[in-house]
Amino acid sequence: MTQPIAVFDSGLGGLTVLRALRSRLPQEDFVYFADTRYLPYGDRPESFIQARGQAIAAALVARGAKAIVVACNTATAAAAELIRASTPGPVVALEPAVKPAASLTRSGVVGVLATTRTLASARFQRLVQTHAGTVRVISQACPGLADAIETQGPDSPRVAALLDEYVIPLAQAGADVVVLGCTHYPWVRAGIAARLAPGVTIVDTGEAVARQVERRLQGESHLGGHGQLQLATSGNPLQVRETVARLWGAPLPVESWSI
Repeated sequence: MTQPIAVFDSGLGGLTVLRALRSRLPQEDFVYFADTRYLPYGDRPESFIQARGQAIAAALVARGAKAIVVACNTATAAAAELIRASTPGPVVALEPAVKPAASLTRSGVVGVLATTRTLASARFQRLVQTHAGTVRVISQACPGLADAIETQGPDSPRVAALLDEYVIPLAQAGADVVVLGCTHYPWVRAGIAARLAPGVTIVDTGEAVARQVERRLQGESHLGGHGQLQLATSGNPLQVRETVARLWGAPLPVESWSI
């Protein structure tokens, strides 16, 4: 394996970002680390997420990563700048797509579905203040949704109940653009769309992240690999393997890493 692009998330929501990356950069090698021992990040203290994010990034660099993708909106909000400051190579992080959503809305109402921690962050507040302008941004915290998607499955009754609770109010408020502010949420995109009015635009950031990674590595002449993929977790690899098979659509080997 040549120097890989490393992707990490608290769980397996970041597989949606990995899929976009592999689609755009099929010759690259990738390492995906799921920190499922501490899933979900969304309800953990900011100081924990900062320390954990820096530790994971350092471990991935030590394993040869040429770039780090923080495939978790919560970790981005809490720790992206600290990770960038302590990481030698490119660091590409996620953030809710408030800017493109504000430019797309016709009703003047945008909904953002995200974790409690993401929405409470200073980074998210700056996004709204900088890019929303006169657009009304409805920030809908979704406690428990990411965990339910991962542990019970996108089609589970628990996920359906949470989608009713979190999405229907956005429809009632007249949002015509809805931002998926957590990497787990694309797994339930169809369920979200079903609870919104026809024609509502749903925005996620996987493809934008893939383009940014390509630009950064192209600029540094660091593109190239063999198309290999390695998955690892801080949690139970057997459980993660089952979830990966369900979400990814194919079984993949998963290693156990202690970080």
